[in-house]
Amino acid sequence: MHFSFPTLAILGSMPFIVQAQLTGHVGPTTSATDKAAVKTCNVLDYGAVADNTTDVGQPIMDAFTDCASGGLVYVPEGDYLLINWVGLVNGTGVAVQLDGVLYRGSDPGSQGYMFSISDSSDIEFFSSTGKGAIQASGYLYHLQGTRIGPRILSVGGVTDWSVHDLALVDAPMFHFGIGDAYNGEVYNMAIRGGDSGGLDGIDVAGSNIWVHDVMVTNKDECVTIKTGAANILVENIYCNISGGCGMGSLGAGANVTDITYRNVYTWSSNNMYLIKSNGGSGTVSNVLLENFIGHGNAYSLDLNAYWSSMSAAEGDGVYYTNITFSNWTGTEYDGARRAPIFLSCPAEVPCTDITVEEVNIWTEVGDEQTYFCGNAYGTGVCLNEAATPTSYASTITVTSAPSGYSATKMAEDLSSGFGYTLSIPIPTLPASFYPGVTPYSAIAGSS
Repeated sequence: MHFSFPTLAILGSMPFIVQAQLTGHVGPTTSATDKAAVKTCNVLDYGAVADNTTDVGQPIMDAFTDCASGGLVYVPEGDYLLINWVGLVNGTGVAVQLDGVLYRGSDPGSQGYMFSISDSSDIEFFSSTGKGAIQASGYLYHLQGTRIGPRILSVGGVTDWSVHDLALVDAPMFHFGIGDAYNGEVYNMAIRGGDSGGLDGIDVAGSNIWVHDVMVTNKDECVTIKTGAANILVENIYCNISGGCGMGSLGAGANVTDITYRNVYTWSSNNMYLIKSNGGSGTVSNVLLENFIGHGNAYSLDLNAYWSSMSAAEGDGVYYTNITFSNWTGTEYDGARRAPIFLSCPAEVPCTDITVEEVNIWTEVGDEQTYFCGNAYGTGVCLNEAATPTSYASTITVTSAPSGYSATKMAEDLSSGFGYTLSIPIPTLPASFYPGVTPYSAIAGSS
């Protein structure tokens, strides 16, 4: 799809403006229908067979070669074995329609991305039925005690692009990496991985990218911003037993600006949102995190500049400035053990212009919770409002539930994850990715 957006200016309670917006159109510049009218390259005409035995990788690449300068590559419904990793390079005005299911069939020692799109423009990767999927059978790696293996999907060095209406399932390692990509749109997707670290859902770097209406099940990143990201809009995200959304890990030379997350629902996950660094340098600025609902998560609102799961990077710390957390509701698992509001900024580089407003979350275990602020300046909770930042630490204990914390739940909330030693089923795309909100684009194949 192709959308144009007006500039968004969100005025908070402080006398500054959070400007986190897309800068222009996102998505392909011509439709898949128009591309198909130029030329259609059906992989069945290039040696593919929907028997889950014959390699489909080379036929997809051969079909792409013939349609790379304008056309549509078509993978019909059916089950296909993916032995040769697919690398689609130097396409212009091309779409890839995956209505079938690709099953990983390569040797367990293989690395890299199973499916990558690079150095291309005006390109679309999608399913017309909402049933297209890549099943990577990562559990076969995990049974061997390794989390190192191929990733499923990569988009890099690409402009004017989209990925939508697909499922990515059981990656041996990461599911979907986006880097050095511009004017992109990702939507109507389901990602389902094992209960383990290193199985990221979507990692985003690049500029002018809209990610919306996505459901992720795993135990690592849900939809996460990486350094080098600017003008990213993330909306209608369903972290359905996951690691939760976040930003990082950020090290030396961090550079993130103009980021908005809106309408994020997080169920039984590690975090609602985690910004993580340890040492390092650079700047994160102009971030808006609004309309978050959480239930049963270990952590909730978490900015941790001393994140112990990464080695300290060179530098006094990343400078965080102009970050707003607004309208968060729901519950966390144990608010006395893990503070639902935790803002720990670098002592040498305190955070500035931080706003916490209408964050009403309550503990499911016990009858008290704590808030922690360290070296964090702005307004709300335990933040310091002084004009000249210095190092400090403040902890507040709360013994009564805040008003307005009650929040709805989603019908598709899972009762448990999928482990990492058994095959994970391909999910159906849900009708909604945030309570009461209809996806921006109709789910492919829906009435």
